[in-house]
Amino acid sequence: MPEQHERSYSTLFELRLLHHYWLDEGDTVFDRLNDEQQERYLLTYDAGAFLEIVPTEQTEHALKACRAIWRKTRTGIIVSASGEALIPAETVLEWRIEVIDPNFFSYTALTLQPQPIRECYTEDKSTRYRFRENTPLFTNLTGASRGSGESKTLFLSREIGPLDPEDKVEALFESGGALCQLTADQGGETPAYQTLDADKAAMPLFANQRDVPDISPPEGVTDAPAKGILLDDEVTGNFFALLRIAAWSEDDGDFSFIESGGELKASAPVYHLRLKSRSTWWKWIDHKGAENLSETPLPLTFYGNASSPKSVKPSVGAFKAEMSDEKAVSRLVSEIFI
Repeated sequence: MPEQHERSYSTLFELRLLHHYWLDEGDTVFDRLNDEQQERYLLTYDAGAFLEIVPTEQTEHALKACRAIWRKTRTGIIVSASGEALIPAETVLEWRIEVIDPNFFSYTALTLQPQPIRECYTEDKSTRYRFRENTPLFTNLTGASRGSGESKTLFLSREIGPLDPEDKVEALFESGGALCQLTADQGGETPAYQTLDADKAAMPLFANQRDVPDISPPEGVTDAPAKGILLDDEVTGNFFALLRIAAWSEDDGDFSFIESGGELKASAPVYHLRLKSRSTWWKWIDHKGAENLSETPLPLTFYGNASSPKSVKPSVGAFKAEMSDEKAVSRLVSEIFI
């Protein structure tokens, strides 16, 4: 009889990728729904219906070397390893996040900026580099948290800070402790924005414009884009964002998925990546052409109705960006024909 070996696996970490278009109820954020509603919505939630998570080839080799495996879940991914495994502190795992729902860019905030690939050369033309502009990098090395102790939640997005002069429509920013969002490109002295919550810390940390890193071009490259990621041979294909999880975080040990000696943690970290639903001005147009505009931008959601239960809400495909004479976005509008 052939010898059999049994190996037990323990969770290294879990990623929960939650898109609020599919989980919020009208203008009520998912986190503020009661437990019964949250459980009901999560039962039908499937991140794989709109995004594909694909490991790089280097990550596949690293997982094999660490005797680790990964699998998709309805809410993201789980990575596990043999209980006896020792993970090197320098281990870094990467996945591409690819869009498979054609409507994703209509109902997801902060997706207006194009993501072209730019090829740049050193001055002597000896070396070529590829950059992907405006591409987010979600990582536990720069992530921020909410809460403390057992209620501490680890987010893979950077902390939302004050408004930057370069921020464009849908940018999230903090003002006087409140969480705010631009409703148009900046142009005048007073930017157009709406307050999402008077207490930024009471809201989940959404993916935001600061997740697109500044590019530090290699020596000799003078025409690299300002923001995005440097592509290497391991990162190929058409993807929306890059997920990078490092085994060890110097800044906050809670973001590490190993102990200092490389052992697995007794309690595996759970990372959150939250994608915010797009908010638009809702414009109702009747059969005579008469128009009625909502008083404020309203969130697009699968469940509920941010306007009122009896009003007609827009389809995600009815979204468009209205431009000013200066070719800046002046308003995001969803047309509703009634």
